[in-house]
Amino acid sequence: NKNLLFRHRIQAAAALYEAGKVKHLLLSGANPDETYNEPRKMYQALRKVGVPDSAMTMDFAGFRTLDSMVRAKKVFNLSQVTIISQRFHDYRAVFIARHEGLDAVAYNRPQEDARQSLRTEAREFIARAKAVADLFIIFTRPRHLGKPLEIKISDSLPDNKDKQ
Repeated sequence: NKNLLFRHRIQAAAALYEAGKVKHLLLSGANPDETYNEPRKMYQALRKVGVPDSAMTMDFAGFRTLDSMVRAKKVFNLSQVTIISQRFHDYRAVFIARHEGLDAVAYNRPQEDARQSLRTEAREFIARAKAVADLFIIFTRPRHLGKPLEIKISDSLPDNKDKQ
């Protein structure tokens, strides 16, 4: 994938998993059509760098950050999350996650550029205002909640020997 932001997220997720800082990766994103499937692309990229199948769950209904956070709690039964994203997105994602009752922190790859394009920064400014409206005025809920699918996370650290 040529998308630098995507590569940073994959490298950050793999590094946190390898270091034992996260035990499981919930790959949440959109798959609007047959040509683009974000969770599958994340899964494929993480497999290439050695993260085992057993450490990943794909969430195909993470159409927006709000959907991903609500689904992490209500569908996947998580109480704590480490959001692996970009600096500009971390603030909004943690804000939404905490509003939804998740114990949330965020991590972005230190090598990531601190500033993004004006278009990206403007889009995030609008998305933050929309998040406040969604949570406190409109009371938006996820597009698709779905049946519960609990992620079982063992208390042991990753066994790096089972990586292929």
